[in-house]
This record gives sequence, structure tokens and C-alpha cells, in this order.
Amino acid sequence: MPAFRYEAVDTGGVTRKGVLNADSPRAARADLRLQGLTPLAVEAIAAQVDESGAARARGFGERLSQVELALFTRQLASLLEAGLPLEQAFTALLEQAERAYVRDLIASIRSEVMGGASFSSALARHPRDFAEIYRALVASGEQIGQLSRVLSRLADYIERRNALVQRVRLAFTYPAIVTVVAFAIVIFLLTYVVPQIVSVFANTKQKLPFLTVLMLGVSNFTRAYGIYVALIVIAAWYAWRRALRNPVLKRRWHTWLLNAPVYGKFERSLNTTRFASTLAITTGSGVPILRALETSRDTLSNVAMKELVEQATASVREGVSLARALSAQKLFPPMLVHMIRAGEITGELPAMLERASNSQQADLERRTLTIAGLLEPVLILAMGLVVLLIVLAVLMPIIEINQLVQ
Repeated sequence: MPAFRYEAVDTGGVTRKGVLNADSPRAARADLRLQGLTPLAVEAIAAQVDESGAARARGFGERLSQVELALFTRQLASLLEAGLPLEQAFTALLEQAERAYVRDLIASIRSEVMGGASFSSALARHPRDFAEIYRALVASGEQIGQLSRVLSRLADYIERRNALVQRVRLAFTYPAIVTVVAFAIVIFLLTYVVPQIVSVFANTKQKLPFLTVLMLGVSNFTRAYGIYVALIVIAAWYAWRRALRNPVLKRRWHTWLLNAPVYGKFERSLNTTRFASTLAITTGSGVPILRALETSRDTLSNVAMKELVEQATASVREGVSLARALSAQKLFPPMLVHMIRAGEITGELPAMLERASNSQQADLERRTLTIAGLLEPVLILAMGLVVLLIVLAVLMPIIEINQLVQ
């Protein structure tokens, strides 16, 4: 049964907004009149895919945030664990939703479920808000009859992932702020301070030191062509992003990132953490190993790592153990391979994958803090060196004048 967003006026003249289920807009208006409301507007809440399965156009800001997704999953798991039917759980969530988009989304899912569709099928109508791994785990929970338990594990997974992303962002926030401030200070000195001071010495016909002449040339270039340089940099960045749409170039670039100095270990750790955590939650929720590997592959951001997982999946499909298949790909950490091998031997693969995921997450946090810790002093020293050169370029003519006076 479709869901409709309505705006109506009651007998007291108060405007009310909400969501209801009806067979058609006319039936929705009739239901509102039976409730003593005068409908002003009734609009169908559309899914994010059309009947052919193609994605609909997305409006600005129309997306479920990761925080809202974690809250939705946690609340739904709690309501189902309390014994509420799925329809009543959606009704409770609909009453608690604060943002209009979230209310519309829950109402649309509820209408699909009330119409006889499965929960996972209803989620498939909203692919922008619910990723493939989310829908796969929900389908697995429905098949084994443990939807509440799977949703609870899924909520834990999303919350841990959000916390990890937050910590990574916070670690790089200070270096980013230092970089922006440094550029702003240097540009201000070059475009305003240096010309004002050095022009005084230029008018005296005094021979300026080489460093002062060089800095004055840089200042004049920045003032005259700085905006064009900025536009060229932006255009080059945009062209590079478009060039990465070429699969061959993108694969070469991602392969280089995996072996890049300093950053390469971070790139491998980031993708390994995603792979291990996704594989842990999928296998622990009853998803078959081949489907779990395919889902884990899709969460990786590095194309070269994706190809390695595809090769490992092909080996597992042929009967090779997961640990042996991953060990053949040299980029996976030995600790991860050893823990998977122990899980396969003991028959506790999901538990060992969970431990491996926690270990990889701790390793990623350590590498993040290490890189951020290295960036801070390097940026500060670079900024100090540039400012020192500018100050020397200004002071050297003054020192020479004082020596001539003496």
C-alpha cells in the first residue's frame, strides 16, 4: 500500500502534517476527511528506484546520514527484541523520527512491508540509504529467523565504523587547519606586507639583496598571476579526477598508492580494516562465505585490493581455504591470515574474524595517529621556514642601510 505525505487543516484551523497509507491519493483524501481534516496537499512518497530498477534523481540533502542509519538500526533492533511486530516497530519509529526525510523513508518502507514485501525487498527500493551489505544482512536475518539479532550486530558494526571514521577525521583536522592558516599567512605577506615595505627601499635606488629581489619577484608574480595559478590547480585536480574514471589508469594509481612511501601502509591498513570488519559481520550473521567475500569486496575503496579479493574469492570457490587464498595475495597482513586459519581449524571463523577486525582497527588508528603526528611538525617547520625567508628579505635592506650609516 503506497504511503502519502499530507498537509491538512482540522476543525480548529490548525495545520497538521503527517504520513498515511492509502491505495490512491483520492483514498488518502477520503481518509483525512473521515478524521475530520480538510486536506490541503497530498503527495505520494516515491521510492528511490522506479519500476525498472533504475535510480531516481536525488534532491539536495535527501539522504540518510550514517548517524541516522545507526540510530534507525539500533531502535528497530530494540523494538523487535521487545517482541513488537515489524509493522508496529515501524509505526513507533515513524512517531520518533525528527527529520521529514527520515519520516518519509520509514513510511515508504512500512507501506512496502504492509503490502506483503519482505523487509530486505523494501530496503532494496532505497539503495542510496541502505548499502548492499546492509540489505544482504537483513535478508540473511529474515532467512534464519534472527532479524533482531542481526540488526543488533549491524548496529554495532555501523557505530564502530562511524567512531573509526570520526577518529580518523579528527586526527587530520589539526594538520588541515595548520595548512590553511599557513597558506593564508604566506599569501597575505607576499601580496600586502612585502610590497609595502620593499617598495620603500626600491625608491631609494639602493641595490637590494638577492633574497629581497627574489621575494619581491615572487610577490609580484603572486599578485599578478596568483588567481590564474589557483584556477590551473583546480582545473588540474578536476582533470585528474575525470582521468581516474579510466579503469586502467585508476588501477595503476591505486596500485601505486598501496606501495607509496609512508601512505602505502595506511592505505593497506584502511582497506584491510574494512574487509575484515565486513567479513566478520557477514559471516557472523549467517551469510555464505562466497557471498560474504563479494560483499566485503564492495566495501573496499582501492581497486587493486578489490581485484585481490576477487582472486581470493575465485580460489575459495574452487575449494581452497580462505586463509590460503588470502596468503597468496601478499598485501594482506600475516596476522589476519593466521587468525583466519585458526578460525577455520577450530570452526569459529566469525569469532576469529571479529578479533582480527578489532586488531586491524587498532592498527589503523595507530597508523593514523603516526601520520598525523608526522604532518604537524613538518607543516609547522615549513611554515616557519617560509616566514623566516620573508622576514629576512625585508630585514636585509634595513641592515645594509644601518651599516652604511655607521
